[in-house]
Amino acid sequence: SSSDITHGDVVVASITSCTNTSNPTVMIAAGLIAKKAVELGLKVPSYIKTSLSPGSRVVGDYLETTGLQKYLDELGFHVAGYGCMTCVGNSGELKPVAMEAAVSGEGKQSGNPVLAGVLSGNRNFEARVHPLVQANYLASPPLVVVFALAGRVDIDVTKEPIAVSNDGAEVYLSDIWPTPEEIRKVEESAVTAERVRSLYDSALEGDEQWQALPAPTGTLF
Repeated sequence: SSSDITHGDVVVASITSCTNTSNPTVMIAAGLIAKKAVELGLKVPSYIKTSLSPGSRVVGDYLETTGLQKYLDELGFHVAGYGCMTCVGNSGELKPVAMEAAVSGEGKQSGNPVLAGVLSGNRNFEARVHPLVQANYLASPPLVVVFALAGRVDIDVTKEPIAVSNDGAEVYLSDIWPTPEEIRKVEESAVTAERVRSLYDSALEGDEQWQALPAPTGTLF
């Protein structure tokens, strides 16, 4: 409920379409963290609005090809589209319970709680992500997933447990953080020059819906 939300709770967690979402190493790391988290039974708190908006369709391709997107989906990081979104203020509405806490003053502390956003963008000043989200922190895509799982920013993820697994065990960052070798293995299998060229060669064609749009010819558009 809104009364359970307090200062420092994350209400927006977004892997958004700035430069680092075109970096396969960090995007695959985010997917591997999601995979390990799902396998341990971890979930993102329901009051957090999550989204994934890669900067390139190549990212969507290799996340699907490697099977990592389904784990991101399970944590709520569905592909919302490609292009600028959360970090330019296009986050949309907060979850209703978070919105209620932000405006009603019913959080654990008296007054409206200072809510947090964690995003892999490059703009984090107050109210940029959302008018009611005052504390916004920039993070790599894998850390966006980590802080979404933790549900708050006032935590030292290098020392404190992030969450609790299905069997009641405390889960630490080291339990879900992938090794360089794990990341490299996935990257080498799925991110190839041929796949990138193929996707970019057809980038302007669009899908069937795009091709079906009427496009009148002439000097005016």
